[in-house]
Amino acid sequence: MLDWARTHPAPARIVDPGCGSGRYVLAALLAFPNAVGIAADLDPHATLMTRANAAVLGVDDRLTVLLKDYRALRLPMVAGPTLFLGNPPYVRHHNIEARWKLWLGDSATKLGLKASKLAGLHAHFFLATALHARAGDVGAFITSSEWLDVNYGQLIRDLLLGPLSVSSLHMVNPTTLPFEDAQVTGTITCFTVGQPSNEVRIQRVSGLHELGELAGGFSVSRERLAETSRWSVITRVTPKLPEGFVELGELARVHRGTVTGANKVWVVPAGSTDLPEHVLFPSVTKARELFEAGTELKSTEDLKTVIDLPKNLDQLDDDERKLVERFLRNARKQGVQSGYIARSRRAWWSVGLASPAPILATYMARRPPAFVRNAAEARHINIAHGVYPRESMTVSDLNRLAGYLRSSVTLASGRTYAGGLTKFEPREMERLVVPALDLLRDGSWDDARTPASVVNA
Repeated sequence: MLDWARTHPAPARIVDPGCGSGRYVLAALLAFPNAVGIAADLDPHATLMTRANAAVLGVDDRLTVLLKDYRALRLPMVAGPTLFLGNPPYVRHHNIEARWKLWLGDSATKLGLKASKLAGLHAHFFLATALHARAGDVGAFITSSEWLDVNYGQLIRDLLLGPLSVSSLHMVNPTTLPFEDAQVTGTITCFTVGQPSNEVRIQRVSGLHELGELAGGFSVSRERLAETSRWSVITRVTPKLPEGFVELGELARVHRGTVTGANKVWVVPAGSTDLPEHVLFPSVTKARELFEAGTELKSTEDLKTVIDLPKNLDQLDDDERKLVERFLRNARKQGVQSGYIARSRRAWWSVGLASPAPILATYMARRPPAFVRNAAEARHINIAHGVYPRESMTVSDLNRLAGYLRSSVTLASGRTYAGGLTKFEPREMERLVVPALDLLRDGSWDDARTPASVVNA
């Protein structure tokens, strides 16, 4: 990060938003002997450690350490650019005070942007930096990568395409452990305030030694970044596929299961309701059920039931209608009809389960996805993805496809979040590399023809 900073005019000031022990700001003060520094943190032990380290290194006369919230700082004007450098702390929205969530929304509005109250603390710090910074300032932050794709990360993406002017993104594989206490994909974000360029450099590395001076990678247009809400997919470069191999999306569509909006109402143990059988659907409702199934889900006997009522209740006979109306009265008492998902449906009482998927796949875990043949024709809710062939496949075809996916897909194919969970979005799963149908059928493929760099593309 400092090597990258050296490619810009020397800063007059370095600002570390959450200094911890001071490793970033102190390294920067040693690299730029004419600069002054400001380090902020809310932990008194951290600020004490930073002051002690500054004294040992002989830069304490150039450093101001503040026991204060970075969002509340008022940075004085300086004659020259500021370098914003550090590792904004990862704190989930559950642990952020309501007043700061209000600050996030109000401050984003002042910049003409929208902010989600579900945003983690690093989103707050990116916004605070946009408020503190002036044209000509530069910055390099390392954070977890989840903001590249999650909904609350839209604020960060908008800031980088707007006032912060992202110049490059550098993603580090989670197995490298860029953060000692968390298995998570790390991203270094470099920005040059008020100096937008038409191209943004994207770099993905498997080890820290590959980062270099943060100048590697390939170019992506700002326009393309602005057009998509999920940046990690763009940052993946698909290598040339071996002869006879295709992306899964050419053979099948991948769809996440249905969101019920209120599992406590719509998901019930088998045999626990007197509703008509034709509105009760044995369904996979926990990822564990797929992991335990192994290669094939053969029976629905141990599965729970999802209640999926028709949009038009008039198609029910009188006795069925009475049972359903009684059920819906109880659902209304629980406020189900007022939920976000229920309000977005044409009929709030109709869950709208998809047809049984021939292959079911888990998509978030600390282990590779389970790809399970759905011989029992169970339905599934949003804890799993359904893999639906684009053309007719035999049982043998489906077994071979599921088997290949089980043997080839690794965690490196997905996105790892703070906490070590790896997630596969439907479009990401469609990019997995598999043998084409002819190759799949004759069984002539082998692992040697599928290098890991392709499987994990």
